[in-house]
Amino acid sequence: MTAGSPEAREVLEPVGPALVVRAVIRPMTKILNPVIVKLAGRRHFPWAAQIRHVGRRTGKAYVTPATAHMHDGVIVIALTFGNQSDWSRNVRAAGGCTIGMNGRDYRASDPRLLRREDAADLIRSAFNPLERAGFRLLGIRQFMRLDVTPGR
Repeated sequence: MTAGSPEAREVLEPVGPALVVRAVIRPMTKILNPVIVKLAGRRHFPWAAQIRHVGRRTGKAYVTPATAHMHDGVIVIALTFGNQSDWSRNVRAAGGCTIGMNGRDYRASDPRLLRREDAADLIRSAFNPLERAGFRLLGIRQFMRLDVTPGR
C-alpha cells in the first residue's frame, strides 16, 4: 500500500470512537486513566501498555495507556478512540514513540494505520480471542502498526 493508493487514503480518513466507547468508556477515562497509566507497561500487567509520546504543538511529554501487543518485531495498538485521538495524531506526527510493555521499553517507529479487515492476520497473531472479541464489541475499526527495536 503506497501513500497515494486508494487503500491508504481510505485508512487515513478520520475515524472516531464507536458509540459504545463514547457512551461508556470515555466518561470513565478521567477516573481510570491515572490508575491504569501507573500499572500499564509493567511486567505482570499485560492488559495495557504505556505509549510515551510528545505533543505535536506543545512539545510536552505525555503517557497514554493503550491495548498493545508485539508479534514478530511489530507492535499493534487498538485504536479504541479512533485515529483522531491526540496520542495517535502525536505519534504519527513524530514518526514514532516509546512504548512500555511487559516490563520492557521499546522504541517504535513508522506508525501506520490499518483497518481491522486489512490487518486481520496481524491482529489474530498479536491478540488472544477474548481481546479480539472485545475489539468487536467496542466497535474498534482501526489499529496502529509500528516497527520496534528494544529500548534501553
